[in-house]
Amino acid sequence: MKVAIQGEAGSFSQEAARRLAPGCTIVPCARSAEVFARLERGSVAAAVIPIENSLAGSVTEHFDLLLARKVFIQREFRLRIVHNLIAAPGVRKVDLRRAYSHPVALEQCRDFFRRNPRIEPVPFYDTAGSVKHVIESGLRDAAGIAGHQAAHVYGGRILAAGIEDDKRNFTRFFLIRKTKRIPPGANKTSIAFGLRNIPGALFKALSVFALRDISLSKIESRPMRGRPWEYVFYVDFLRGDDEPAANALRHLAEVAEMVKVLGIYPAA
Repeated sequence: MKVAIQGEAGSFSQEAARRLAPGCTIVPCARSAEVFARLERGSVAAAVIPIENSLAGSVTEHFDLLLARKVFIQREFRLRIVHNLIAAPGVRKVDLRRAYSHPVALEQCRDFFRRNPRIEPVPFYDTAGSVKHVIESGLRDAAGIAGHQAAHVYGGRILAAGIEDDKRNFTRFFLIRKTKRIPPGANKTSIAFGLRNIPGALFKALSVFALRDISLSKIESRPMRGRPWEYVFYVDFLRGDDEPAANALRHLAEVAEMVKVLGIYPAA
C-alpha cells in the first residue's frame, strides 16, 4: 500500500506511517497540499499527517485541508517526539549560527534557543529535510533539528540530544483515506461545524453533546475562509458510530449552518 507523507526519509511522519500502516510504501511530498492532492487523485491509498503536538498545539493547515478535501480519518497514533541538533561531521556546537527545522518543531524547542541566543531558528519545510539540506549543502555554521534517524540516513552527527522543551512531547498523527471506512472498535469522532454569529449559537451546539453525556476531548476554532470574523469549530468527541452519536449529529445539524464528519476511528 502506498502512503503519502509530508517530509523526507527519516522524518517523524515516516515513522508514524510505518506504525499506522505496517509494510507500506512511503511516498514523500514536499508540501501538505501535495499529500492531499495525491490522495484525492488516487495515486496513493492513504496518507499520514501530523495534526497536533502536545507542546506546540495544532497543525492548523491540516485542519483546513481536512475540511476542504474529500478525505476521511481512519486511525490516529501518538508518537513520542525527541528532537536532536544534527550537523555535518566535524562541525562543533560553538560553530553554529543557524538551526533549520519545521516551524512546529522549532516551537517545541523554544527553551533551547533561549539558552543559545547566538543560534537563529530558521523555518524549513521538514525536520529530516533540514538535516538533508545541511549535510548536502556542506554548511559548517548550521544544523538541522530532527529525530535521530535523520542523522543515520544523511550521515549527520548529533551535537545535542533531546532538546525539546518537555520530555512528554508527543505528536498525534492521522491515517486518512479517500473513502469513508469505520474500523472495528471505533470510539472517537472528529467533526467540523459552522455557526451563525448569533447569541447562544455555540452554547446550543455544544448542548447536543451534554444532553447525551457525550464527552468532548478537544474543541478549537479556525477562521472561515471568505467570511471574516466567522469561524469553523473542530471537535473531537468520545463516541463511535452509535445511536447517541448519530442523534447528537442530527441535533447539531438543526442548529449549525454546516456539519462535516471528518472521521470515526479508535482512540489512541
